[in-house]
Amino acid sequence: MSSSPADASSLGRTPLARRSVLGAMAAAAAAPGLLALASPASAAPDRALELPGGGDLGPNVIVFDPSASGIQAKLDEIFAQQETAQFGTGRYQLLFKPGTYSGLNAQLGFYTSIAGLGLSPDDTSINGDVTVDAGWFNGNATQNFWRSAENLALTPVNGTNRWAVAQAAPFRRMHVRGGLNLSPDGYGWASGGYIADSRIDGSVGPYSQQQWYTRDSSVGGWLNAVWNMVFSGVEGAPAQSFPSPPYTTLDTTPVSREKPFLYLDGSDYKVFLPELRTNARGTTWGSGTPRGTSVPLTQFYVAQPGATAATLNAALAQGLHLLLTPGIYHLDQPIQVNSANSVVLGLGYATLIPDNGVSALTVADVDGVRLAGFLIDAGTVNSSTLLEVGPTGASADHSANPTTVQDVFVRIGGAGAGKATTSMVINSRDTIVDHTWVWRADHGDGVGWDTNRADYGIVVNGDNVLATGLFVEHFNKYDVQWNGEGGRTIFFQNEKAYDAPNQAAIQNGDIKGYAAYKVADSVVTHEAWGLGSYCYFNVDPTIVQHNGFAVPNTPGVKFHDVMVISLGGQGQYEHVINETGSPTSGTDTVPSTVTSYP
Repeated sequence: MSSSPADASSLGRTPLARRSVLGAMAAAAAAPGLLALASPASAAPDRALELPGGGDLGPNVIVFDPSASGIQAKLDEIFAQQETAQFGTGRYQLLFKPGTYSGLNAQLGFYTSIAGLGLSPDDTSINGDVTVDAGWFNGNATQNFWRSAENLALTPVNGTNRWAVAQAAPFRRMHVRGGLNLSPDGYGWASGGYIADSRIDGSVGPYSQQQWYTRDSSVGGWLNAVWNMVFSGVEGAPAQSFPSPPYTTLDTTPVSREKPFLYLDGSDYKVFLPELRTNARGTTWGSGTPRGTSVPLTQFYVAQPGATAATLNAALAQGLHLLLTPGIYHLDQPIQVNSANSVVLGLGYATLIPDNGVSALTVADVDGVRLAGFLIDAGTVNSSTLLEVGPTGASADHSANPTTVQDVFVRIGGAGAGKATTSMVINSRDTIVDHTWVWRADHGDGVGWDTNRADYGIVVNGDNVLATGLFVEHFNKYDVQWNGEGGRTIFFQNEKAYDAPNQAAIQNGDIKGYAAYKVADSVVTHEAWGLGSYCYFNVDPTIVQHNGFAVPNTPGVKFHDVMVISLGGQGQYEHVINETGSPTSGTDTVPSTVTSYP
């Protein structure tokens, strides 16, 4: 995989002179009003001298102005490049300055993020659509990964915006002045998805979507459900009714803090850090300016692809936050976040690759770290852990100011050979993991039972950790292993590893298979809502998985609305959770459910 983003000239853009984002941001581009932020001539060198804050956002951050011409053409060029580039190296962030844009259809391909630059979504209005469809994959949306939309108001041309996505495709801080269709044209298969801090004035139509999680939002209606639809803190959500229809509805979200985002204050870029909310319900922006703090870009080291881990660590040690501009970053040592309240924010699916078996990023046992908006790709040399939040034995109380991990995605294989024993380890107490997809690849390059070996997806050792929107798939052993006390999960989606060669390969002592979600036998308090595990053992369809969920039998461990399903009879589950729940039903793709356990 290349260590540099796609060349700007491939998009037909005349490069602009290098300039500071803190000064005159109004330099004219080839198309009037269309800004393309130029990168430095070379990546920042490793050095003992003090590193500068602020700086250019690089060639793959495209900033649009309402007065621009040629916006649709630029959007179409980027989409043509990214539509089918599932494991490509291109990374793009599309930013729209506040104002009104008309007649646009921004189709989003892989590794493309679109966002408004106002404090509120309503500051940036598009009379048009932000579209994800599945024409590239014959109407099948189950591989529409790694793209996002944030902080925009849309007035769809035909009244309904189409957002037919699968995993790792968040829809945050969006205002849809109409309806939202989550299925592809033709109602083909779809496997998503996540909405947060958004308002949809009309109805949301999931149609063929297998599962979905919506948090702290407002909807005008919700039309249907397939297997697992979960809501927390959503005004207008359907009433609790699992399993028929399979709606799991919590009135509020226990603790939440929205993702940091880039915005313009006059001509200056800043990053807004939303405040912590408890028992949250509805959007953060509906009644005006959101609550939180702003940090000027001068307090961020603006990293370009090619920056080394040593440079990134020097910036952090100097007291700067990190803004990772779109591209691929190869690391020979972990990025080490050691200071409280540090922010590491990625744009356009900035991707970290540890090259020599190290971790990609580690966090000290400190308050208030915010990790958001980047992808970690396992390297060819096995890493014991890719992301570690808090060191082993972390014990400090962070309840007043937790670390948040938001839209941080992990991939083992697919883009090439990769290995990691454990993808993500959460040791710090009170951490909030808000929307992640941790994926051992089942297709692409470098894929095989031992080729992209990865035993564990997420291991939680810290107490009082909350996961909202947990997608973890295909690991060789436990997808989630939860050892900490007081853990809570709202929404979990899982597929067991397709490529298990035979029953013996997944045998867990005298138990058939490793559970998708395992709570340690020593745990006495844990609660979870709206969980699903699917099997599709296509290499050996005779494989039997004892259960999807394994937990201690104690009154303080409570599971609500749990399901397992065999996709087309390719393998079977004997139970849903522990010894409870009916086996899956032959070749019929019908869920086996447990409403409450114990």
